[in-house]
Amino acid sequence: MIRNVSKLLRKKKQKNTAMQDLTKEPNTNNFLNKSFHLNIETLHSIYNHCSDVIFREFIMFGNKKAAIIYIEGLSDVEGIEKSVLLPLMQESSSPLWTVNEILNEKLFISKWEIVQTFEKCIESISTGNPILLLEDEDSGISLGLSKWDKRSIEEPQAEGSIRGPREGFVESIGINTSLIRRIIKSPSLKIQTLKVGTYTNTSVAIVYIEGIIDQTLIEELNNRIKRIKIDGILESEYIEELIEDNPYSPFPQILSTERPDIVCANLLEGRFAVLIDGTPFCLIAPISFFSLIQSQEDYYQRFIISTFIRWLRYLFLGASLLFPSFYVAITTFHQEMVPTALLLSVAAARENVPFPAFVEVLLMEITFEALREAGIRLPKQVGAAVSIVGALVIGQAAVQAGLVSAPMVIVVAITGIASFMIPRYISGIAIRIIRFPIIFLAGTLGLLGIMMSILAILIHLSTLRSFGEPYLAPLAPLKPKELKDLLWRAPLWKMDTRPHLTGETNTYRQIQGQKPGPDKGEN
Repeated sequence: MIRNVSKLLRKKKQKNTAMQDLTKEPNTNNFLNKSFHLNIETLHSIYNHCSDVIFREFIMFGNKKAAIIYIEGLSDVEGIEKSVLLPLMQESSSPLWTVNEILNEKLFISKWEIVQTFEKCIESISTGNPILLLEDEDSGISLGLSKWDKRSIEEPQAEGSIRGPREGFVESIGINTSLIRRIIKSPSLKIQTLKVGTYTNTSVAIVYIEGIIDQTLIEELNNRIKRIKIDGILESEYIEELIEDNPYSPFPQILSTERPDIVCANLLEGRFAVLIDGTPFCLIAPISFFSLIQSQEDYYQRFIISTFIRWLRYLFLGASLLFPSFYVAITTFHQEMVPTALLLSVAAARENVPFPAFVEVLLMEITFEALREAGIRLPKQVGAAVSIVGALVIGQAAVQAGLVSAPMVIVVAITGIASFMIPRYISGIAIRIIRFPIIFLAGTLGLLGIMMSILAILIHLSTLRSFGEPYLAPLAPLKPKELKDLLWRAPLWKMDTRPHLTGETNTYRQIQGQKPGPDKGEN
């Protein structure tokens, strides 16, 4: 008994120690002091064994020691030489210069900040802004001279469109916020920046439009982000998993996108966006299940065409989810539901197949998913060819060998094409995952198993929330006024109100009665 208690206490102590190691800051929070050498030695000890951190000491105005510290590759070396070293290393008639006098009269830079702690110095150096330390001064100057290689703005590879903007986010959070500012030119667009990650110290920007969004959403988002205690943030998925409502659901409760126009469209509807430095994917919430089925391109073409494509999308969504299951259930348990001619054709095709329909569809679905994943992971030059050729060769060879039937190949092919109709890749993955348990229920219980799975999915979706908003809104709970952008895409001149996300704040987005037509004025 005593031994068990000691083990529990030891485990608890180890757990507490691990939590302390995770949450404690690796950098000191001490203040700078007037001892120039002590400040330099402290920073040298912090950046010990860091060969890319440059300490450039020099004599300022011929009579005062100074040093500039920066990371090679993150700072503008040419700007340091021309805007800092050149004016400060010249002879001066005045022997004493304060920090404020240097900033106002000697430094030719537009962005700077006074720092008084080593923590702020390290934060500035890590972001590429050099630190200028002066003799007999207990504060330093953070110089806005960061510069590093960035990827140019290109069209997003995963979210291409026929009509619409071709710009996509990049890995720099500053460029991404500027892309949003270029579209929404109002001072009501607010951007709040937080730091997340003990070691990465990643910048996370919260973007919203003041006066449209419900402020309780921003408060909730701030609370969820501030309670994150983790060593590093490498991609937006880290933030997504730590702030979503139900982490065990296969359905995403936060939308991710690379396109600034999608972000701005959601901001104008009362949602918020989260930009993470180092990744081109932006997070948007709150969303609904139908947000994952809609495409921004629906609003860039005529509403009649968009409505037709949206209905086609819903139809193929159902086919992607249930088509293989219906085939298994009908051919296994409910042959009387199939017309006689079709039943005889299917039976003749399956005559030499040694496996039941359930095993047959599992083999084909798993093979198809493997080919699709291989096509994604392989280099672009060979990925598409491998997936297409592999599907054709394996499918044809399997039919000729009698391992699978020709109707099964058709069913799996149609299912695969249907899954490509879903605009969001992450929602397509969720549909592909839950397809397998539905196939299992169809192979054991027939149509009853399919109905049970549909009810289970609907119940699960009804309980989901995205930052407190119902996942099936505006269908459940029913909001008739918002159905004009759900089951069909109404003309823009009829979409005069925002979604219910904003509550009673700024609900109208345009004046009524803007239906286009000939001028009815008097001739």
